[in-house]
Amino acid sequence: MSSSAPIALFVYNRPSHTADTLNYLRQNPESRETDLIVFSDGPRWPAQESNVAEVRALISNVTGFRSVAVVQRPSNWGLARSVISGVTEVLERFGRAIVLEDDMITSPQFLRYMNAALDRFESENRVGSVHAYMFPIEGLPDFFFMKGGDCWGWGTWHDRWRLFEPDGRLLLQRLKQAGLLNEFDRTGGDSMVRMLVDQICGKNSSWYIRWHASLFLNGKLTLQPGRSFIHNIGVDNSGTHGGATNRFDVIPQASFTGLPILDVVENRVAVEQIHTFCHGPRNRRWYKRLGRQIVDEIRTRKAIHYG
Repeated sequence: MSSSAPIALFVYNRPSHTADTLNYLRQNPESRETDLIVFSDGPRWPAQESNVAEVRALISNVTGFRSVAVVQRPSNWGLARSVISGVTEVLERFGRAIVLEDDMITSPQFLRYMNAALDRFESENRVGSVHAYMFPIEGLPDFFFMKGGDCWGWGTWHDRWRLFEPDGRLLLQRLKQAGLLNEFDRTGGDSMVRMLVDQICGKNSSWYIRWHASLFLNGKLTLQPGRSFIHNIGVDNSGTHGGATNRFDVIPQASFTGLPILDVVENRVAVEQIHTFCHGPRNRRWYKRLGRQIVDEIRTRKAIHYG
């Protein structure tokens, strides 16, 4: 196996979540051979200053890794800008990276799995990234591929990250021109097209939807586990985005015996299982109207002119 990929960890104003994330990472035996780069965003409001300071005190004394570097943003960059910049920086230096946020409880086998996947598929150009979380769905294959990217514990390589397109309007235009709106919308836990439109219109600043769309348009696949190596503790109304739910709770799998031989093709059966879990069946006529509705909404919001 190649040397362990560095971890880019993005933290903000949740000290208890950050402490849990680090504690569980340290339970991975590979952590001692892993470089950790922590990106700490600055407070957006004065009321957040004390929590940000507490997080920064915590990360200034991290042990259990080969090396620890801390990057403190002098102001509030927001998650999207911080992730895009930080991932770019780490990949330019190391060539590969594992990316985590401050609310990810990892299995003791997380780093072993991620490094094995990054090694296995580095030279396979059809694979754009590898991912560690999976919804609590019974009957999925042990490992499989889906089109696009993902965001709850993931890794990629420098040449694949170069495909990232930050312009959401351009991504939406390309999806529409290629006739891929319907297919793209069925590839994640939310309405993917709606999320992209909201990013264009300024209702969210999601880096993830742009990364997902960039890989999807380039025909890239992401490796997914049938059972999760990650539990997200951030869907508890503590984060900047989203509310509270236990719908995505999982018990991370504690064993990993290696990756099997896999056909590097999308597993459409698994995609439909995930779509059904997240949304349930939908009326086909909704999809036929989707392209027109999205274009009308963009015009209504004047998103074409959004900065």
